[in-house]
Amino acid sequence: MKYLTNPFAVPEATGLPKEIFGWRPYALTFSASWAAACYGYDGGFIGGTLALPSFQHAFGLDTAATAAALAGLKSNIVTTFQAGAFFGALFGYFAGAFLGVGRRPALFAAMSLMVIGTILELFPHVAMLYVGRAFTGLGVGSAMLVLPIYIAEFAPNAIRGRLVAIFEVMVQIFLVIGFWVNYGVVRNLPGANSSAQWRIPFALQFIPSVLCIISIPFMIESPRWLLTKGRTNDARKALAWVRNLPGDHEIVETELAEMQASISIELEMTGESHVGGVIREHARLWRELSAPGVRNRVFLSIALMMLQQLTGINAVNYFSPIIFEELGYSTTEVALLATGVYGIVKMVSSVLFSFFIVDRFGRRPPMLVGAVVMAVCMFYVGAFTKIVGNDPATANVGGGSPGGQAALAMIYIYIIANSASWTSIPWIFAAEVFPTRVRSFAMMFPTCTQYLGQFVVVYSLPYMVNTIKYGTYLFYAAWIVVGFAFTYFLVPETKGVSLEDMGLLFDAGAPVWARAARRRYETAFSAGVTAVAVHAIETEGKEVDEERFETV
Repeated sequence: MKYLTNPFAVPEATGLPKEIFGWRPYALTFSASWAAACYGYDGGFIGGTLALPSFQHAFGLDTAATAAALAGLKSNIVTTFQAGAFFGALFGYFAGAFLGVGRRPALFAAMSLMVIGTILELFPHVAMLYVGRAFTGLGVGSAMLVLPIYIAEFAPNAIRGRLVAIFEVMVQIFLVIGFWVNYGVVRNLPGANSSAQWRIPFALQFIPSVLCIISIPFMIESPRWLLTKGRTNDARKALAWVRNLPGDHEIVETELAEMQASISIELEMTGESHVGGVIREHARLWRELSAPGVRNRVFLSIALMMLQQLTGINAVNYFSPIIFEELGYSTTEVALLATGVYGIVKMVSSVLFSFFIVDRFGRRPPMLVGAVVMAVCMFYVGAFTKIVGNDPATANVGGGSPGGQAALAMIYIYIIANSASWTSIPWIFAAEVFPTRVRSFAMMFPTCTQYLGQFVVVYSLPYMVNTIKYGTYLFYAAWIVVGFAFTYFLVPETKGVSLEDMGLLFDAGAPVWARAARRRYETAFSAGVTAVAVHAIETEGKEVDEERFETV
């Protein structure tokens, strides 16, 4: 019970006033994370809604001529959302860049698209459903580009991982709600002709999107974004509010100075002293992204997002009823019940991770341990599915098959391990490693990769289950092994590193190997050397003691 302490307690050994860790950063995080709830609810409700008799009747799934045709309809309906999210991340970034808007207006626009899409989905026409799914995807994709950045930019360093992970908790809470809504309507509104049975799950998307819109006027703008626009006084006010300290407090002044120095460094590295229009600005952004010390961060964040999808997590989320039927849950109601339990397990695991793991144990250990556990689970489920073959009676968990019960347990253990590692950490990593001046632009790449990977995985799953069957689980298991190796060798620990000091882990002089890069940072940190201090020494024409930066 040593580690099950108060998750909201002031972190030890920070030396910072307790006011900094009060309710304000948590309130901001939860308010903004209504946008993440939209993402989670879609993952929870759409797979189960596809299995509802009323939905299948209204949209023609019950008249599909072949299993392949049915798989195609299901894939198209689900992945229209992922396609919209991919383009939402692109359009969301470029619209924000050309209009020069901050994080709050971007969230407002994203949630407005979500509301429009939800309205369109309530019409019983396939074409309208596709358009509505595309709009909700556009909204979620653009929101998820902004959300982790926004939280990371106002979060105190000591609890940054915890706060960024809270948006994943909101994802999981609404994932569970989506699962259980389907179970509730199939129990209480039975019948293929009940339009309320399928409309209620769609209509509930209004709740998180509207709550986010209502919350936005009460939220501060990102202090770091304000500084990039030269709005120093506004940045000071915003930072002072979220830190719950006076604007002239030493801590507020120091943080602002470090942010400004970091931005100045990034501008000097690219030879720019000011922004000269959107086109010129993006030419600078491309130069900086391709520069040594930044392009490696882009590569790592993209790779982690793709590997996150290749663990199979969204295949399980979106098509859990299909997977549970493979394991012997042969009726819609029982499959939805198993899916609802799955959602609760996932939510509890995410909450425990966010509050008790990520800021205590860091990023690397959970990812490595999680990969080992997930691989074992997927290999077992694949082997079980191969042995059972096409005999549902053998797989029937309800009938008490020990192998089937173990397979069900493995799915639940898999989701515990994933929720406590790969579900959240790629988002946390991407939100915190990029330099301030390119953070929004750089974040577009891992975000788009996440939705591209999600599109491929979710679209392919019905076909994979119909054709290679057990090979589906072995495929994901093999990629989990790749993810373990990639993390072990190449992903350094970022726990406790300030956003301004990420350069000590990733700059051009840092080692490629993960453990060596972390040792380099710790050596510099113990010597009192920061990225800002290095810049000050260099600009004064003094030589830096290179031995401080040698890899131990």
